[in-house]
Parts: sequence; C-alpha cells; structure tokens
Amino acid sequence: MISASHPGPAIAVTLVTVILAVGVGVDPARIVLVGAAMLAGQLSIGWSNDWIDADRDSAVARPDKPIASGVVSRSAVRGAAIAAVVVAVPLSLLLGPLAALVNIIGIASGWSYNAWLKRTPASGVPYLVTFGTLPLFVTLSLIEPRPAAWWAIAVGALLGFGAHFANVLPDLDDDARTGVRGLPHILGRRPSGVVAFASLALASLIASIGIASSSPELIAVAVIGLVAGVAIAVAGIALALTRPPTRLLFQLIIASAVVDVVLLTTAGSSLVGR
Repeated sequence: MISASHPGPAIAVTLVTVILAVGVGVDPARIVLVGAAMLAGQLSIGWSNDWIDADRDSAVARPDKPIASGVVSRSAVRGAAIAAVVVAVPLSLLLGPLAALVNIIGIASGWSYNAWLKRTPASGVPYLVTFGTLPLFVTLSLIEPRPAAWWAIAVGALLGFGAHFANVLPDLDDDARTGVRGLPHILGRRPSGVVAFASLALASLIASIGIASSSPELIAVAVIGLVAGVAIAVAGIALALTRPPTRLLFQLIIASAVVDVVLLTTAGSSLVGR
C-alpha cells in the first residue's frame, strides 16, 4: 500500500515543508501539525494517482505500480486516498482557517491533475498551484499568520513546474500509448527538458534576488546558489538539445531542483512577506 502512495515525493515535499516551517519560526507544536497535514495531503495525492491511473498502468503492464502488478487492490488504494484527505482537512484546520484553505487548495489541485488536467495542455497548472502555495501554507501556519514573500511563492511555483516535466519525462512513451497528452507530451522530449531546466534556472534567479534583497547578510549564499543553479541548467539544456535522453538528464533536473530548495530553506524568516 505504501508504495502506491508515491512515498518518495510525499516524504520529500513534507521534509521541505517542515524545514521551511522551522526556518520561519513556526512554533514546535505547530510544526508537527504542518508536517502531518502536508504528509496526509501528499499521500492522498499519490494514492489518488495510482487509483485513477490503474487501468492505464495495467494496460502497459507497469511493474512498478502495485495495483497493476496485483500487489494491492484498486478499491483499497481508493479508500486510502479518501481517508488521507479526511485526515488532512482537520489537521489543516488546527493551524487556522487561512492555512487550512491554502493546504486544501494545494491538495485539490493535485487531485485535479490526476483526475483530468494531466491529459490536457494545462497539465502544468496544478504543479504551479500546489507548489506555489507551499511557502504560503508555511507562513500562514504561524501563530500570527503572515503572507509569504512574493518571490518565495514564485520559486515554489517554478519548482513545481519544473518538477512536472521531470516527473513526466521517463513515462512519455507509456503515456502516449494510453492517450495522455499533457503539455510535455505536446512539446516533446527535448523541448520538455529545456523547459524543465529553464524553469528551475529562473527559480534560482528569483530566489537569489529575493534572498539578497531581504537578507543582505546572505548575499554570498544567494550568489553561490544562482551560479550553481544556472550552471546546472546550462549543462542540462545543452544535454537535452544535443544528445538522446539519458538518466543523466533526469539526475541534472533533480540536482537543479535541490539547489533551489536549498536556497529556499536558507532564506529562513525572509520567506515571510513584509
């Protein structure tokens, strides 16, 4: 059952959320709620993905999908997805109505991708929304809720957009066989690789500008992050345009995303809007 929840991304997003909450000064007890609410929401999105895509995964005999391989039933995964939402909502409400609203919007956005938007040219929109609301969820979880800095929201959204392309790239062929035509499928493998790196490079630029302008003492960190992010992006774009797709391309996308996440986590209280 756990493997059907996409545990890797769920844990990674939850960990980033908790680290951001620590950085902006969320009360320790509320940090636990922030992590639990985010984890429940992410698990629900992962389970709903495997539940909704069960027929597609079975059609291409994907061995990495528990439902398709017969490890777990579709009804059990559906029940887990719904139960996770039922848990996520009250946990979010304990953090206040604004934080709850933002987290629920993020969860609903993830479900909308699984249920419909992944098959349309608007497939990147749920990623923009779900990841863009993450810093806002954190800052609204403070005892005295505050909006997130504009640049933190922009970085989160761009990270999500790049993650969308990174997530889809390995599955383009299987998706095409089952009728999925999202934005990456329409653009094709090479342009999608370019878009992914460009999104993450822009995230590095905005994060660096935001950190440097709000925390002058972190200018050196901002510059190092920008140089690293842009260097990885340039290498990745060159690879995407000149060579057949390889595992290295995906690894570079992940490395670029890590740089942006590090910049966000380093920002600390600067993530809170003025």
